[in-house]
Amino acid sequence: MLKVAGARLLEERDANLVRSVLDSAPVAACMVAARVEEAGVHPLRLGGELWGHGTRLTGMCFSGANLVPLRGGADAMRAFADRALRRRRVCSSLVGPAEQVLMLWDEVEAQWGPAREVRAEQPLMVLSERPRVQPDPLVRPVRLEELERYLPAAVAMFTEEVGVDPSTDGGGAGYRARVADLITSGRAFARFEDGEVVFKAEIGALSSTVGQIQGVWVHPDRRSTGLGTAGTAAVADRLVRGLGRTASLYVNDFNVAARAAYEKVGFRRVGEFATVLL
Repeated sequence: MLKVAGARLLEERDANLVRSVLDSAPVAACMVAARVEEAGVHPLRLGGELWGHGTRLTGMCFSGANLVPLRGGADAMRAFADRALRRRRVCSSLVGPAEQVLMLWDEVEAQWGPAREVRAEQPLMVLSERPRVQPDPLVRPVRLEELERYLPAAVAMFTEEVGVDPSTDGGGAGYRARVADLITSGRAFARFEDGEVVFKAEIGALSSTVGQIQGVWVHPDRRSTGLGTAGTAAVADRLVRGLGRTASLYVNDFNVAARAAYEKVGFRRVGEFATVLL
């Protein structure tokens, strides 16, 4: 690995620069911006570290459960890789703007690979106005007392999307707690029929300007019926008209049905994400 100027741990004195970087790309940075707005820059409160490269933060990366490179060229990615490789790996994936993720993966693959899967092209999409389709009026926030009915759908979605059951290998309690937190914060939505979830989605990250929709799932028996389109419209409408945010999401390029549904709702492509699953 070439020797380059190192990445440094960002601290509270860097907060204004950090916010400037986040504000320059509010959709792509939503996941990190939501954390920083709530907790600040200090690692203990943030639940991870922010790394910077260059005196004016020409490169920035979040290191936590996921490694999220937000900006920077080849030198910055080499610096972030050098810092990441000098410690035990704690992240389960690399995710973020495709250019940065794929450059960073090139730098760490020899030691961290092989990946379970590299999703190199994930359209990043936004909606900032009323959905083009009628939102499903039966999609509503999930109540905490409905956790046990909601959880199987959440597990099924995660397993289908990531390829790993989050309730195995001792992860059940932690995943249940994360789902409960989404419900408590009013960011988990579902349509129930006869006590069973037939559609679900969550607002995974919520910054002051953008909300990122995640975990969209339709019961296998109800797919290709329009539930996913109308349900996603309901969550997006809650973000746009209810919370005054831009609705965003990213989707696998090979998921043609989902992309078509999101375009029907009114989402438009504004960039590219990539995800490396470890």
